[in-house]
Amino acid sequence: MQVTLERSFPLEASPAAAWKVLQDIEAVAGCMPGAEITEKIDDSHYKGQVRVKIGPASATFKGDIEVRGLDAEQRELHLFGKGADIKGTSTASMELTARVRETEGRAELVGTSEVTVNGKMASFGGRMMTQVSEQILKQFGANFADRALAAGEDAGAAEAAERVAAQPRELNGLALFWSVLVGFFKGLFGRGKTGHANH
Repeated sequence: MQVTLERSFPLEASPAAAWKVLQDIEAVAGCMPGAEITEKIDDSHYKGQVRVKIGPASATFKGDIEVRGLDAEQRELHLFGKGADIKGTSTASMELTARVRETEGRAELVGTSEVTVNGKMASFGGRMMTQVSEQILKQFGANFADRALAAGEDAGAAEAAERVAAQPRELNGLALFWSVLVGFFKGLFGRGKTGHANH
């Protein structure tokens, strides 16, 4: 099963500060709740893991990350990641292109991701996977915005740094599932608005 998403996130930080964070792979991974780089093999290859908690149950996915492109002129990052949960029931891969662009003196993060899931996780269905992916991207965008602001010399840098330090260390699947459930029923009963979506 494959899900493709393209999203943009306005940032309060300068383009230079946002690019500083984007080219730091460990910082980018840290923007994803529950994700972390566990080993740096070289400048283009890393190993990492993602912890997911759903109520009292927890799951850990381990995998590899490859930096396929880092364009300073375009302020663009191209990543590819693949992994599997430690129980061996699901595998996933993601190709991500993210870039920082300037809009009226401020930065905007634009990202396109293509996620492919096989195994047990694929049973959730395309619509549910899209909802989950959108919620994860929303959390990622908010965390990236804080890190970019903390990396700059803006007035809110200190406050943003505190928010970065307080970011959760694991992805709370229970809260995520509730958000997805609400979104699912909104889509189900808001049939007049479903025509614009591609899921």
